[in-house]
Amino acid sequence: MTDALAGLDEQQREAASALRGPVCVLAGAGSGKTRVITHRIAHGVDTGAYSPGRVMAVTFTAKAAGEMRGRLRALGVGGVAARTFHAAALAQLNYFWPQLAGDTAPTILSSKVRMLAQAADAIGVNPDPAVLRDVATRIEWRKITMRSVEQYALDRPEGVGSLSLDAVVALQQAYERLKDERRQLDFEDVLLACAGMLEAEPRVAAEVREQYRHFTVDEFQDISPIQYRLLELWLGDRHDLCVVGDASQTIYSFAGADPRYLLDFGTRFPDARVLRLERNYRSEASVVAAANELMRGRPGALELAAQRETPDHPRPALREYDDDAAEADGVAATVADQIAAGADPREIAVLYRANAQSAPLLAALARRGVPASVLGGPRFFDIPEVRQAVMALRGAAVAPSSGDLVADVRAVLRSLGLSDEPPAAGGPLRDAWEARAALLRLAEEAPAGTTMRGFTDDLQTRAKDQHEVATRTVTLSTLHAAKGLEWPHVHLVGMAEGLLPIAYATTFEQIDEERRLAYVGITRAARTLSLSWARGIGRYERQVSRFVKEIGTNTLDAVRPRARSPRRAPNAASPRGTAPSRAR
Repeated sequence: MTDALAGLDEQQREAASALRGPVCVLAGAGSGKTRVITHRIAHGVDTGAYSPGRVMAVTFTAKAAGEMRGRLRALGVGGVAARTFHAAALAQLNYFWPQLAGDTAPTILSSKVRMLAQAADAIGVNPDPAVLRDVATRIEWRKITMRSVEQYALDRPEGVGSLSLDAVVALQQAYERLKDERRQLDFEDVLLACAGMLEAEPRVAAEVREQYRHFTVDEFQDISPIQYRLLELWLGDRHDLCVVGDASQTIYSFAGADPRYLLDFGTRFPDARVLRLERNYRSEASVVAAANELMRGRPGALELAAQRETPDHPRPALREYDDDAAEADGVAATVADQIAAGADPREIAVLYRANAQSAPLLAALARRGVPASVLGGPRFFDIPEVRQAVMALRGAAVAPSSGDLVADVRAVLRSLGLSDEPPAAGGPLRDAWEARAALLRLAEEAPAGTTMRGFTDDLQTRAKDQHEVATRTVTLSTLHAAKGLEWPHVHLVGMAEGLLPIAYATTFEQIDEERRLAYVGITRAARTLSLSWARGIGRYERQVSRFVKEIGTNTLDAVRPRARSPRRAPNAASPRGTAPSRAR
């Protein structure tokens, strides 16, 4: 057994040892799938089965690809192409296009909506921006599912807002003409163009297949038809493929994700090994029990086995409120209590179905002096105050220093506005303070002997790999954005009919996707989980979510909220503390 297999459990070790494809790993929430993927690649390199330069590990977000590269570096493996589908396809287009066309590849369109507005002017229609955004979404769906404009009209024979079907078709055709005239590709065109190139040019396909011999695809339940077609073209007639996924976490069907590619893998590849990771290392047993109850009997659902069980640990709580305002204030009160009891704000997340639910929660938390940030805002290293600070720190790295990294970093940050006491929660000044304080914490956590130059080099690597830095705030997030993350304490709000499941989910398939969203929310929690809902008033009165009923009262504890006046959470602004684990 090599070092790459050390520390893995029996199921993980079996998956990491399966070096020859086709291999399908069904990996439940919290089962360590990213660990298995990276250790499998490292084991292949250690044993000589893989040459690092011939391995491609594909995932769906730049952040996940960066995390994979970081983990491989930590295992002593460099040279592996860990990329998103789009990044891999774009690299191939940029490399081969000049050879085939004698010119540089087309540029990438920055905004579909802006070009759609120009196309609308060209054909004499004037839809409002919301309609244009909807048409942009339809274009993305059409391309991801590999449909022509004519096929789209047959499959979705309805207008969009003020536009008739004929107008929608004409607008899409004008958009494509304008894009071609300007030699531009949109995001989905990158995949289509790369697939078309590989299909039309045998020499190109042969060169790509010679370069990459071993493929791993993470989050395989999220693969779309065009991505699967591209994967087929990369593979050719070979089967050296490992896919990893969890059908219960398919929450992007609206973007073309199709879990059947995962569930039917054994049919598509009759010689495939299908392995399971069902040991959940993330969550307390009571949280795992709620997750299992919600998904019981669903296609492809795994039965998670909890590996954490604290004696007398409380079951997930269910709280009922009179209205949305009361729910927001009640959740804020509970969060303030958790911080007062010693929880770091970074250990707490409030999750919801729709973006609009964040505003009253932010206001309620601010009234209690609890700092909060919304996931999905600017990336940490794109925040202006962070960019300014990193530039100043790089400048300080070439000047004489005291030899005390923390003192030197603190001095630079003080010159930019970092104070001992933070501003009041809930505004841009507090957000800027939290960003600078997060940089100071990184210096405090750096290994002994780290120089200012080494520290700033590490900051650059983090920025390149999109290794986000957690500011010391409570996280607010939609359920979609929370996928892949985890927190010790999770509050899942809006557990009412019309919110989760959302009102426009009416078909069996749509309700099932909403159930999977609730499952993703529940399985983000490591230690404590709180569910809440609000009845509403008058004609807006709601019923508790059917998902709460499916979990059952035997798994949840009904808690009666107490009326409380706002009060500041003690020590919420302290710059020290331990960040939550974000490992997947």
